[in-house]
Amino acid sequence: MHFHSIALLATLASSVLAAPAPVQAPAPDKVEKRQAAEPTYTGSAYNNLELIAQLVTAPLQQDRIALLKDSDFTFDFRNPPGSVSVATGNAGRVVQANRRTFPALIGTGSGMAMGFLGPCGFNTPHTHPRGTELNVPVAGRLNTSMILENGARIVNSLADTFQLHVFPQGSIHQEFNPDCGETIFVAGFNAEDFGTSQVADNFFRLAGDVIRASVGGNIVVDGRDIEQFRSLIPLNVAIGVEECLARCGLAKR
Repeated sequence: MHFHSIALLATLASSVLAAPAPVQAPAPDKVEKRQAAEPTYTGSAYNNLELIAQLVTAPLQQDRIALLKDSDFTFDFRNPPGSVSVATGNAGRVVQANRRTFPALIGTGSGMAMGFLGPCGFNTPHTHPRGTELNVPVAGRLNTSMILENGARIVNSLADTFQLHVFPQGSIHQEFNPDCGETIFVAGFNAEDFGTSQVADNFFRLAGDVIRASVGGNIVVDGRDIEQFRSLIPLNVAIGVEECLARCGLAKR
């Protein structure tokens, strides 16, 4: 029994002596610091499809930040970077910050738009197929209406400055400036690519026989048939309603 104990102690001692020495950590002042490389592309991130693809496939948020320049984290709604971000009509414009126009949003799950509606400006009925809209007028007022789905009642409201209105994802809604000055609204979305579909514009892009079947016959407006009627649909942002036009002394379209 004594012999076995001595043998066991000898085995343990040889194992300890044979073990590799622990690796010593370098002193703090000798640790090599890794510096993220500066972005190499020129211009802005706006509509840069190659950069956007890199941002979408980047594994971490810190990798996305490393791909962008400091200036890419600012979006100017008053002076947006290009036409892709702006829907312009004869009564104002709506500017969108989404993952294409403002790639710094990629990975955040958020988007935003700002509307600049002139007197009687009308953001025509539309839907956002991939996002719920939270809309706040920051100057002026907005007359709004919204219908969510078949069988749901129409919701009408008059939103004063700094009053929030919600338009759930997929709902048909519109915003109208009922006054003779400019209305500015801010719209936040829970999506980087919320999308916009103008109801009248896209409905009248369908084939004529489909439109006629949908409305139960031919559409006649002042003697014009469907083909002529297509060309009458105004670009968003449109101008109307007639009562507002008369009150503000604006010419009818």
